Amino acid sequence: MKFNEFSVGQRFTTQSIKITKESITAFAAVYDPQYMHLDEEKAGQGRFKGIIASGIQTMAVTFKLWVETGTYGDDVIAGTAMNNLTFIKPVYPEDELHAVVEVSAVQEKKNETGSVTVFLSTFNQRDEKVFEGELTVLVKK
Repeated sequence: MKFNEFSVGQRFTTQSIKITKESITAFAAVYDPQYMHLDEEKAGQGRFKGIIASGIQTMAVTFKLWVETGTYGDDVIAGTAMNNLTFIKPVYPEDELHAVVEVSAVQEKKNETGSVTVFLSTFNQRDEKVFEGELTVLVKK
């Protein structure tokens, strides 16, 4: 979508994706090698009673789901900001996540562009919110 097609209050819902134990440990091994993501025995004795996904993985999955809606298409130029990121609940193996995305701000810029800010809310299969945050991108007019 071009910048002038976005308006505050528009809402989009993404498809869902299942988070597997294998995806959690593979992601964590490279990007967040902490015990609660990798060591099943130690994680089982901890606060979450088992392995959980990295918050960074949850954020990345949320972004993937949003991009895969195709809403930006080829009109997106680049991301410019991520703000107010909150990891609300742990994501466990076999959780199925989807996101609800709401346009929260639009601002015209120079050179035939504008910024679009969306508020991302990610939910598990029980409709419990697990993540939220704001994303701003530069979009062609």
